[in-house]
Amino acid sequence: MTSLGLVMFFLSCVIFQAFPVSSSNYAGLFPDLYQFSCPQANEIVMSVLEEAIAKDPRMAASLLRLHFHDCFVQGCDASILLDKSSAFKSEKDAVPNKNSLRGFEVIDEIKAKLEQVCPHTVSCADILALAARDSVVLSGGPYWEVPLGRRDSKTANFKKANINIPAPNSTIQNLISLFNRQGLTEEDLVALSGGHTIGMARCVSFKQRLYNQNRDNLPDATLEKTYYNALKSVCPTSGGDSNISPLDVGSPVRFDNTYFKLLLWGKGLLNSDEVLLSGNVKKTKELVKSYAEKEALFFHQFAKSMVKMGNISPLTELKDEIRKNCRRVN
Repeated sequence: MTSLGLVMFFLSCVIFQAFPVSSSNYAGLFPDLYQFSCPQANEIVMSVLEEAIAKDPRMAASLLRLHFHDCFVQGCDASILLDKSSAFKSEKDAVPNKNSLRGFEVIDEIKAKLEQVCPHTVSCADILALAARDSVVLSGGPYWEVPLGRRDSKTANFKKANINIPAPNSTIQNLISLFNRQGLTEEDLVALSGGHTIGMARCVSFKQRLYNQNRDNLPDATLEKTYYNALKSVCPTSGGDSNISPLDVGSPVRFDNTYFKLLLWGKGLLNSDEVLLSGNVKKTKELVKSYAEKEALFFHQFAKSMVKMGNISPLTELKDEIRKNCRRVN
């Protein structure tokens, strides 16, 4: 049996762990949309991802992040994939994304293979949603049914990309506000933040915590001392902004609940991670502790919140399009 076959066999064996969704709750989106029009879609996405993540385990986190950064800007419409044009600035050049987002070539490869087999059928926005789910599965995380049927935007929104995506130095109030704006709750915020159980962050994203947390030339007092000293070796006071460190130093390429355990131990990397626990919001603090204790509870809520996030303002009207090339409008 091929390695892809083993993955698909594994998924069929653990189907009881899947988190089904009711299509009636997501107007215009249906998990079985491509059952007849492109029955190979799931297998094609999984096969490309399996190879890409085997070559570069960081790619799983990068693709999960692409979906998140797409949905928080004018909805889940693949606007994040558009290159700049004479008509608009690209979201790729916005501050939260520039020199940071990865995985565009993997999406290109998936799209090219899908266009060969079932042309003009599977949208780039749906590819992002499926790639995010399968990246989590291949990293050891939960499986869930992905409602499908999003169409692709014909424009990007550079301004909203600079405003809507939470910054790594966000306060808990900033985070709650930005998530509420998208129709997401504090429970969604904490669960989706758990996506940081995989992936890396650049030094520029956490340097403030090491050297000038409150503009007093002192480090963040919540950082555990040994962890703090290790981070200083990766991220010096000057230079090194592109040096990277794991968001979850315990198991950086495995999707589990270690991220939450590390927060309890003072080993959360970003300020936006730490404030879930120290931001004086009872609900988020309790959820961090619950997810640290019960991985199954985290997995269940993460899957539920990913479906909810994937339903932020999807384009389902025929006036929108299915791009042939995810980087440009037809």
